[in-house]
Order: sequence, then structure tokens, then C-alpha cells
Amino acid sequence: MSSTQLDALQSVCDSVIHICSTQGIRKNGPIPLPTKRLKVPVLKAPSGQGTATWAKFEMRIHKRLFEIIANERSMHLIMKIQIPESVLVEIELM
Repeated sequence: MSSTQLDALQSVCDSVIHICSTQGIRKNGPIPLPTKRLKVPVLKAPSGQGTATWAKFEMRIHKRLFEIIANERSMHLIMKIQIPESVLVEIELM
């Protein structure tokens, strides 16, 4: 799971943890992966004339990793979780 909003990501993680604890599913996680920081310096003057003053913007991408050993019913419950648009979920079945 990854998101730019930490609180939305944490709410999805909490709901996955709750489902795993009620169903008795073995899980590892949430494992926090390193936060990616995208920095963008922008020149403040729109014409490019004048002094070189810069505005600096930063976007942080937070990631969490779960390893879940579940049956079909449990995976159906996990896939029914309401996920905000700002959270990207990637599922790999093995």
C-alpha cells in the first residue's frame, strides 16, 4: 500500500489488522518501507527576471507492506474494505 496522506494509509492498515485479528489470519506487517521524498524547486518570479528566489515543494510517499496467509473467505473480506482514492493498493497472490 502507498499513499501521500499518512492518515488515510493508517486507517486502511488498521482495518486490515482488524480483519486479520477477527478471522485468526497469520500476518506479517504493516512493515513501513522508506518514505520517498520528491522535492521540486520552483522559481518564484513568473517572468524569470529579478532575483533568483526559489520556492521549494515536497511530496512524501508513504508505503506499508503486509504479508498475509489467508483463505478465500478472508481475502474476500479484505478486498471489501473501503479504500480512499489517495491510497494505492497492490495485491500479489502466490
